[in-house]
Amino acid sequence: MTLHEPHAVLIRKGPPRPQDAIAPIPASATTHDMTTEDDIGDAFTLLAEHGDAISMYMPGNREPVLGRILSVDPQLPHFVMELNEGAELTPGKVTFVTSLRSAKLQFRLSSNDWTPLPGQPLHIPMVFPEACAVLNRRAHERAETPLGVTCTAAFLNGTTEHELPVYDISEGGISMHCSKNRAKGLIKGRKLQDVVLEMGDVTIEIAELEIRYTRAFRSFLLGEQLHLGCMFTNLTPEAISKIKNVLDQITHP
Repeated sequence: MTLHEPHAVLIRKGPPRPQDAIAPIPASATTHDMTTEDDIGDAFTLLAEHGDAISMYMPGNREPVLGRILSVDPQLPHFVMELNEGAELTPGKVTFVTSLRSAKLQFRLSSNDWTPLPGQPLHIPMVFPEACAVLNRRAHERAETPLGVTCTAAFLNGTTEHELPVYDISEGGISMHCSKNRAKGLIKGRKLQDVVLEMGDVTIEIAELEIRYTRAFRSFLLGEQLHLGCMFTNLTPEAISKIKNVLDQITHP
């Protein structure tokens, strides 16, 4: 029933921009703690590989210092934070906030002197926090489409016809895969009209589907691919009923 998880292409982003800043998790939010060194190390390594933005908040300052994780020690619970050019951390407690897949990740560290590496004023060595607060932001749990069952989404993007494999589905949306050379025009924010889902022997007509995020990855069999996370924005009662039926068939075969 489960599909093989593709390996992400290590495409490191450029320095974070002001619009990449992420607000802290509200105190009233329901979170869970990530506490093991292995889990924290895996999360930090993924953030470092992609160069994802880290927002760093200091007491009394609503505007964050921006940076990203430069590297993670493969054996010790240590990592190096890379600050944006001209940025600095003041002594004391700092709250770090970032996004990881479909979750928001937050942790706190404190130092009387954020000493950078010799000759590298923007690179600050740090030790793993004892815990990271994780806020899952996905409203609906997604079910992976089963192996051996044809699940596709067909739609027209401009004058180009697409029929892409569906990787998973939830009551709120789907994710699709395609090769990078077929992804022209399939960008974040694009709304796809009149999408027809073929989920095994069930056909579901979707009036509108919005692309919410894209992520490159490499498949050993297919090479460079693009993962498209999409949200249903206009569902009829009939479509809702069929989606729930498909989810029930996947989770209770």
